[in-house]
Amino acid sequence: MRKLLVIGLDAAPPRLLYEELVGELPTLGALIEEGARYQLKSCHPPITIPAWAVMTTGKTPGELGLYGFRHRKPGAYNEYWIASSRSIHFPQTWDILGRRGLRSVIVGVPPSYPPRPIRGYMISCFITPSNEVRFTWPPSLKRELKDYIFDVVFRTNERDKLIQELWRMTKRRFQVLRMLSRRKWDFFMFVEIGVDRVQHAFWGYMDKEHHKYEPGNKYEEVIKEYYKLIDEELEQLLKEVPKDAIIVLVSDHGAKRMKGAFCVNQWLADEGYLKLKEEPKKPGMELREVEVDWSQTTAWGWGGYYARIFINLKGREPHGYIDKRDYEAIRDQLIRDLERIRGPHGERWDTKAYRPEDLYQEVKGSPPDLIVYFDDLSWRSAGTLGWPTNYLRENDRGPDDAVHDWYGIYVVHDPQGTIEVGEKGIMKIECINDHLLELIGV
Repeated sequence: MRKLLVIGLDAAPPRLLYEELVGELPTLGALIEEGARYQLKSCHPPITIPAWAVMTTGKTPGELGLYGFRHRKPGAYNEYWIASSRSIHFPQTWDILGRRGLRSVIVGVPPSYPPRPIRGYMISCFITPSNEVRFTWPPSLKRELKDYIFDVVFRTNERDKLIQELWRMTKRRFQVLRMLSRRKWDFFMFVEIGVDRVQHAFWGYMDKEHHKYEPGNKYEEVIKEYYKLIDEELEQLLKEVPKDAIIVLVSDHGAKRMKGAFCVNQWLADEGYLKLKEEPKKPGMELREVEVDWSQTTAWGWGGYYARIFINLKGREPHGYIDKRDYEAIRDQLIRDLERIRGPHGERWDTKAYRPEDLYQEVKGSPPDLIVYFDDLSWRSAGTLGWPTNYLRENDRGPDDAVHDWYGIYVVHDPQGTIEVGEKGIMKIECINDHLLELIGV
């Protein structure tokens, strides 16, 4: 039975790894050029959580009941719960392997906090609140992980500080990966969240089509330099991995330039769906900070890389306004209105609004009533109010240059040459779990 190493690079897009940077990354470039290359098609929505969970269970977000990082508490307008490892109710790749007696090393695969018992070793992911909590399995492993870093604050104007923190986090993670690679394992999977963070923070400095781009700016090479860091660290890690191990390179979704943020709640108020008792007193006010007339409100929304629209339904919401018999008609009207939205200059957008049951055969948990992608994800959704326009050039949550994209990467490299090399088309993210099990021989 062959060992299998899965290298997870959160949000790594084909544009960078298959095209623009491949010639400057000797380690990654060799894996890609000498491997079977797929375009990974992410899930609805293409968000870190649930995408990695879809990948490692083979279940859809609807089956998992995971539609993002935050989820609305039933019967509440502004309260939410955070996804965690406790939200996963299906066996994941390493659980299935453990039942077959195989040992795994799992590092940073979202959502893995709090860590659950596995046959092997686990270090939890970026949602871990701090080093003070239990974040390893077995618990004794924590004693070997001083100064371990889970994530960085990437929505910041302190760019130089962010660069230092990204490099420190990634170097420390690879130190730990090398240490764990020397232990007994059959399956080894890790996710480097820093790829996602560097792209969100510095895409506008790199992409010549981004509205923030200035030629010759100080940070133009930061994303490329970070990928070079990953490449160098991978070169050292692979020296610790058996020469005949199969290596998989994968991302959960892609990335592209953010054109701006669309103020979904302001638009809902403009269209009469959301009734406010008062005008927001300043830009950037949260919905909970503004007095809403829920007795007359039809719908409200959440911001994020996609918009979630909730209908104020009688019997479900505390001050429900819409009768159940009118629910589908309201959803249909909202879809028509949302998909008619044009850009700030009157340009046509490729906006899609979906009912969850149109995307998933099974819908569990606390889904929104509509899932909305503004201009094919190019525009982020802003949930705050009080802005002079519905079109923001910046994320209302802080500096952010990139949005998520549908297509990521999936590469299978077999040093023994049993897998045909070259471009292989599309790999759906929900098929990867079965593919990994097949590669390892289960």
